[in-house]
Amino acid sequence: FVLGFLLPAYTITGFDASAHTSEETIGASIHVPRGIVRSVLVSGIAGWIMLCAIVVTMPDATEAAKQGANVFYWTLQQNLSNSISAVLLASIAIAQYICGLATVTSASRMIYAFARDGGVPASSWLRSVGIYQTPGPAIIAVAALAIVFTLYTPVYSTITLVCAIFLYISYVIPIGLGLVAHGRTWKDMGPWNLGSWFKPLACVAILGCTVLVVIGMAPPNERAVYILLATTAVLVIIAQTPYGRINLKSVIMDERFGKNEQG
Repeated sequence: FVLGFLLPAYTITGFDASAHTSEETIGASIHVPRGIVRSVLVSGIAGWIMLCAIVVTMPDATEAAKQGANVFYWTLQQNLSNSISAVLLASIAIAQYICGLATVTSASRMIYAFARDGGVPASSWLRSVGIYQTPGPAIIAVAALAIVFTLYTPVYSTITLVCAIFLYISYVIPIGLGLVAHGRTWKDMGPWNLGSWFKPLACVAILGCTVLVVIGMAPPNERAVYILLATTAVLVIIAQTPYGRINLKSVIMDERFGKNEQG
């Protein structure tokens, strides 16, 4: 039952993509958070409908539980013809491929942005742009790292789980920092804000992320512990190097001169 809470964590991710293009968005302080909220609502409603449909159409819950990770495909085969099942599965595969392309685009964009400010190793190479005005080295680096990660962790469920954990940690870090800074160094909220609800909802978000991390490292996904600890150690080490200090300085300068509100 507790492991079931990981399911929405798998599906409701990627809503931060609106922030990746905030520098090119007109009225970013309003439209970016609005896009994030809309994407969460659409994903939540659509995912809930799909899960309800699958659960309701299971002919035998006991037999379905024996299928493990293949329960979705098993349910389709029990209720639909082979041709219709094949069409649906092909559509899902295409959608997953598009999601993979979007992930590579998002990750390579972030690596390029960090490299542009000298915030990662090999920045001079990663920030270079090719003849097609695309950050080719950053894209290649992201694709290569994804392949290496897949070879290290051949279990698909562990891969998706680790990605979900890291995503939610990245979501909750600015929330936690905002909770600490609110009323001290951060006193004026933007035009899109939660008002007095910010602090209690921030606490709920931090608690939820903590529970997600704990559940995610439980068996059969205990391998996620080593990946999480190793990545944390690498990030701490990088933060102590000139790369981390340079990037922190660039972030402070961007905030001071309002570069994040361009567009």
